Formats: sequence, C-alpha cells, structure tokens
Amino acid sequence: MTSKITIKLLFVFCILFSGCTVNYSFTGVNIDAETITISNFFNDADNGPPDLAQVFTDNLRDYYQRNTSLQFVDSNGDLLLEGSIVSYRLTPAAATAGNTRDAFPTSDQTRLTIVVSASFTNVNNDEFDFSKNFQAFQDFDSNLTVADVEEDLIKEIYDQIILNIFNESVANW
Repeated sequence: MTSKITIKLLFVFCILFSGCTVNYSFTGVNIDAETITISNFFNDADNGPPDLAQVFTDNLRDYYQRNTSLQFVDSNGDLLLEGSIVSYRLTPAAATAGNTRDAFPTSDQTRLTIVVSASFTNVNNDEFDFSKNFQAFQDFDSNLTVADVEEDLIKEIYDQIILNIFNESVANW
C-alpha cells in the first residue's frame, strides 16, 4: 500500500517540478526564457588594458552560467545581452592640502571608474528591454601605481557592474 502512495507522490512531484523554461520571480514578475545570447562586448574606452572587454565578457558569461539555468546560444537567444566598455578613467578621489610650497592640492586616493553600456532584449516580452550605462569605481592609495592594483580593482568593479546588469536584466529588482 505504501509503495503505491510513494509512486503516486513521486509522480506528482515530477509533474510539479518539471518544466521547459526558466521562470525568474524575484518580485512577482516572471521572465520566461530558455536561452540567452551574450555577445562579445567591445572596448570603446580611450585607455585601459587591451583585454578589458574580453575579460568583462568572460566574467559576465560566467556569472549568468553560475546563477541561471539558461542555455547559452551563439545567436537568437530568448534573451540578448550586448554592449561595450565606454569609459575607463583615473581621477583624484580625495584632495588633501599640500605643503605650504605647493600651489595645488594633492590627493591621497585615486579613483578608477569603469562605465559599461549594456543593452538587454527579451524577445518574449519587450517590457523588460533596456539600454543603459552601468558604472562602478574603486579607490586606491595614490602612492601605488595603477599597474600595482589594476587587476584587483578591475575585478571588483566588474563584479559590481555585472551584479547590477544581472539584477536589471533577469532579477527585475
């Protein structure tokens, strides 16, 4: 008797939890999609390392692969994400008074800011489409050179930008 109940429960469980699409419902809004295409991002920034866009594209794809069950396709995905790195800039972050002989203030911190332009298309529901810039920055001690800290800073900045793109595209926060 219990084996019949077990089989029926297993059957019901399989029906309830089977499906063909990914349904994201972080805010009560569902996005139905099976596939995603993430195009190579381009480097339109004036400076920065030569592999800036490739590293971003690889990290973005890795993040979606780890955090969704979407199938990656080279083209014509239910979801499409594309864009470019539009800015890579270093600026003084915190001005401090120089010594009395200096006519100009100095800075103890330098800020690396990266801006990524991203476009998202949901072929099943254009209500979720967007095209916008995502920006993040990290500060570092001005006594260090960019070469000393660049790799770690870029990783931290990319992590924040990728999270923001993910939330905007499939999490609908």
